[in-house]
Amino acid sequence: MTANAATVTAPVAAPGVRTGGPREDGPDILEHIMGWVLVVVVAMLVTRLRML
Repeated sequence: MTANAATVTAPVAAPGVRTGGPREDGPDILEHIMGWVLVVVVAMLVTRLRML
């Protein structure tokens, strides 16, 4: 191999390697509950500050 010639290979992902995307087997109920808690907190903030 010379200094000018380089071989480019595509990276191959090993089985089970995560890419950083959303998990499919996560705690869905916890996310659902936390979403509703956020909705309630924002509603309380809006009504306390008389923004409605």
